[in-house]
Amino acid sequence: MEMIFHYGDPYIQYTDQDQHFLQPKCFVIGQLTRPLEIEPTGETGIFSVRFHPDGFIPWATRPIKEMENTPLSLDLLFGNEGRMIEAQMLEASSTAQRIERIEAFLMLTMMETSAIDRMVKSAVDILLTANGQISVQSLSLQTNINRRQLERRFSSAIGLSPKQLAKTIRFINTLRMLLNNPSTSLTTVAYANAYYDQAHFNKDFKALTGLTPGEFYKDNLKMSAIFYSAD
Repeated sequence: MEMIFHYGDPYIQYTDQDQHFLQPKCFVIGQLTRPLEIEPTGETGIFSVRFHPDGFIPWATRPIKEMENTPLSLDLLFGNEGRMIEAQMLEASSTAQRIERIEAFLMLTMMETSAIDRMVKSAVDILLTANGQISVQSLSLQTNINRRQLERRFSSAIGLSPKQLAKTIRFINTLRMLLNNPSTSLTTVAYANAYYDQAHFNKDFKALTGLTPGEFYKDNLKMSAIFYSAD
């Protein structure tokens, strides 16, 4: 999940029904389970806060699952505090100033940390350590919780199933590998990230980007470096 501030011109977001709408200037967008197609309307200026997979819970004012693939304005989520931080962030003159202001806002609006599901946090840490290369059954055994309960608690805390999160983590790790080693063959990358075969790699990649690995590699790899650190 990500909190985004467009201090430049806003973006147009396209939907699956070939429709579009103007994104809010400042918003939180939930977990992405499909490709997100956006287009700038002018000069771009973006500051964002990216949350750990289960990290938005202390600020959640509505069910996490309802935020999936949806940009929700800070006004809608936080009321007057949301309107105030939006104005402060848009008038900030430097990155340091934006960091100072958003940190103060997050401290002010953070709810009880008891809302954090420690079991989910532990499971997420396991998935991250394994780069998403672990089955839900193995995850269930390692956390000592049955699969159905695990999936229910993931949905509540993250908005994704364990399988969906594992797929996303593996995909991000794949992008990082491509960024760090752009000359590496796609077949090598697929097997290094435990895809069963090239077809499996292509299917997962297209589900998350809307493109095959080959199509993405040609035109979009450099752009992805803006959003995914190579580290």
